[in-house]
Amino acid sequence: MKVSLFITCLCDTFTPDVGKDTVELLERFGCEVDFPARQTCCGQPAYNSGYKSESIKGLKQMIKAFEQSEYVVGPSGSCVHMIKEYPKVLADEPEWAERARKLAGKTYELTQFIVEVLNVKDVGSTFTGTATYHPSCHMTRLLGVKDAPRILLENVEGLNLIDLPLKEDCCGFGGTFAVKNSLISGEMVQEKAEHIGETQADYLIGGDMGCLMNMGGRLRRNGQEVKFLHIAQVLNAQ
Repeated sequence: MKVSLFITCLCDTFTPDVGKDTVELLERFGCEVDFPARQTCCGQPAYNSGYKSESIKGLKQMIKAFEQSEYVVGPSGSCVHMIKEYPKVLADEPEWAERARKLAGKTYELTQFIVEVLNVKDVGSTFTGTATYHPSCHMTRLLGVKDAPRILLENVEGLNLIDLPLKEDCCGFGGTFAVKNSLISGEMVQEKAEHIGETQADYLIGGDMGCLMNMGGRLRRNGQEVKFLHIAQVLNAQ
């Protein structure tokens, strides 16, 4: 099975190891992974800020970059959801809308791909520690991926997974929301940090680097010694 890695801007810029773990995880199950170098931002920051026409050039570039791919897999529910939105954004251009539908149909978030396409529920990983999992809003509410991360984490040997109180509450990141509404965002992430503290977990796990960086920053400023990890890092641990 051939898979193209959709790296996402945050992973590419700040956490390239998450991309490496994603590739190794896919290769563990026989996937042949390539990296289309023409890929760029999914366009979500510009589109969500109201710059629809400006974002379209980037969307078309992404469509062209992955046009020959069999499957496209990314370590982010938020960015993958944006690709699912491409047909709607390009609805006024029928030819591009059709190309966008083909891309959206073969694009998956990492845990979704492992469980739903590879039909794997236990990746055979070992990670010793106590952790809690934050389900990001875009992955759960918009992309609809709720069960796959939990199923995979529950089968990691040695991992003591503790339920996060009010886990479906937003962390306050929300892409540009954190910039445009910084005071509200700050209160939201503080509340999330307090809930994380209630679990007494040593690790915070998530599937979107934006949320993890937002929560990780607040935990650090609070003096809470909780390490944050992308789910690919946990699933690829041996």
